[in-house]
Amino acid sequence: MSANADLRNRYSKSRYKVKQTPGDIIFHIFNALLMIFVVVVMLYPMLNTLAISFNEPLDSVRGGIYLWPRIFSLAAYEEVLENQLLVVAFRNSIMRTVISTIGGLFVCSVAAYVLSRREFLLRKFVTIYFVITMYVSAGLIPVFFLFQNLGILNTFHVYWLPGLFGAFNVIVIRSYMQGLPDSLVEAARIDGAGEFRIFLQVILPICKPVLATVGLWIAVGNWNDWFTTLVFANEDHLATLQHELMKSLGGAMGETSNINMHPDSAQTGGHVMTPVAVRAAITMIATVPILCVYPFLQKYFVKGVHVGSVKG
Repeated sequence: MSANADLRNRYSKSRYKVKQTPGDIIFHIFNALLMIFVVVVMLYPMLNTLAISFNEPLDSVRGGIYLWPRIFSLAAYEEVLENQLLVVAFRNSIMRTVISTIGGLFVCSVAAYVLSRREFLLRKFVTIYFVITMYVSAGLIPVFFLFQNLGILNTFHVYWLPGLFGAFNVIVIRSYMQGLPDSLVEAARIDGAGEFRIFLQVILPICKPVLATVGLWIAVGNWNDWFTTLVFANEDHLATLQHELMKSLGGAMGETSNINMHPDSAQTGGHVMTPVAVRAAITMIATVPILCVYPFLQKYFVKGVHVGSVKG
């Protein structure tokens, strides 16, 4: 009996085994080599920066560091973590990202829920209005005067308040909600639930994939933004990590960073500090948080983008 079963398994495997031609083999080899090349091109800059950040600062100026530090040292990270301006910048970046993400998700999901309801007669008009705002902008100068009149210029509120609402995010979440069965909302209404309770307890728990996707977009956008600090909040107590990184990498509008030190004037623990090592350390500190968050949201990311784009 077992022999017959073994023969059937072998027959089924050989039956569905596809014979590859020499052309198929060449294609698979070329495809594998191409993917390896793409991975190396994408990973090498980060691995090189990581190696420089862990290398002895003065030795980094000589160059020739590729994937592994030549002389291992934590001096660059010690200098960065002891710099009070960078500590403030790191705190502001985290607070801005967390507040903007939570607030943006709530506001956008509420607006999306309203637009997804068929009983809202103006949903098409409001949706078109939101889409128009994605293509038409007043410009930088009117926005600057608007923030000034609102009293949020050079305050922490300029980081999160203007970005609470995003038309594209609303449309993505609305498209996902429109794909949900109407029977869920109808059953909740029959049980006596109000609209806000339906939104919080019925709709939001089902929208985890699209909320994780949009939340990742908002978080990455706020974490990487340095232009807002440059134009609307250019004071030391409002500094952000990306703005300080931008200044250390070359600056904009003639700005120079307080951490971009000359080798002859900065020493940490017997190590001569250099801008090359400090820039590498700041780059890694600014990159690691996003790299740590993304793997936990990856399972929702593809599903959220796919499902949210099916229905317009």
